[in-house]
Amino acid sequence: MDTRNITRIILSVAAVFSAATVVNSCKSELGEAKKINLDETPSQVVEGIFHIQSQNGLLQLRVEADRMERYVNDSVSYEIFPEGFNVFVYNEEGLLETEITSLNAMHSKSDEDGEKWEAYGDVVVKNIIKGERMETDTLYWDRDNERIYTDCYVRMYSPSGFMQGYGIISDQRARNSKILRPFDNFAIINNDSTKTYIDSVNFIGPIL
Repeated sequence: MDTRNITRIILSVAAVFSAATVVNSCKSELGEAKKINLDETPSQVVEGIFHIQSQNGLLQLRVEADRMERYVNDSVSYEIFPEGFNVFVYNEEGLLETEITSLNAMHSKSDEDGEKWEAYGDVVVKNIIKGERMETDTLYWDRDNERIYTDCYVRMYSPSGFMQGYGIISDQRARNSKILRPFDNFAIINNDSTKTYIDSVNFIGPIL
């Protein structure tokens, strides 16, 4: 096993949030990746991936996956994560800000379509600091434009209410998410102006 290849792959993940996205059941964007034949024998298999990236003593990114399989043919190379994919992204202060989990993920690189990240199967995106949670079936990461998006059905929960619809676009840290075709949404009316959302993941001290 060439550990340099694995490092390159994981660092490529790091660029996503530097991080992450994945396969299409709503709308096909795979192009040459359609030629993927999962009956092939992977050229490389890695079990128990755990990678962290830090800068100046502060965590930037953590990636976890039970299994990675790498495939290569004449026109496309790709890595699949068939047993779950988890990405944890930290903000400039080293606090956990964004968490992305999915049942499967794929990273592909082809002459025709370039580099793609896709996540699929019970995809959950959490912005821990804002207390927001997004659920969908498929999610893509546009590395060049630093955004995540999907055309699939989306549910979004936040301290201020519930939204649902088809399609979403967001910056890659899920700080500003917008549902493209919303329907049947509702807001939570809170008459208690003293009640605030507490980030219990990063909070240090007693919750009063």
